[in-house]
Amino acid sequence: QLRLVESGGGLVQPGGSLRLSCAASGPILGYYAIGWFRQAPGKEREGVLCISVSGDITNYLDSVKGRFTISRDNAVNTVYLQMNGLKPEDTAVYYCAVRRPSDRRMCSMTISDFASWGRGTQVTVSS
Repeated sequence: QLRLVESGGGLVQPGGSLRLSCAASGPILGYYAIGWFRQAPGKEREGVLCISVSGDITNYLDSVKGRFTISRDNAVNTVYLQMNGLKPEDTAVYYCAVRRPSDRRMCSMTISDFASWGRGTQVTVSS
């Protein structure tokens, strides 16, 4: 019954910033590792960042290191993706998902280990 809703996307100029939110209802989000993913037109979905229950972070993309930050606020059942220094190649639909219950506390390098995908929020970086 876990439901995730992404928000915060929009149109932004190169070099700008956005903060995406992933809000959960149902089970407590703090019990799960959470990942942010993205899918650009014509490309497969790829992992961006993941945060474990204990706060360990996995970065899937060298291209976002130093620009994107994942964080969580369990008090409001929300995970965030802060995106700074946005580039046109960051344009994509951004999704969040939780780790499957078999090993829910830990991040994974395999996208199929995640579930309860939201519908995504569109990020467009253009001048």
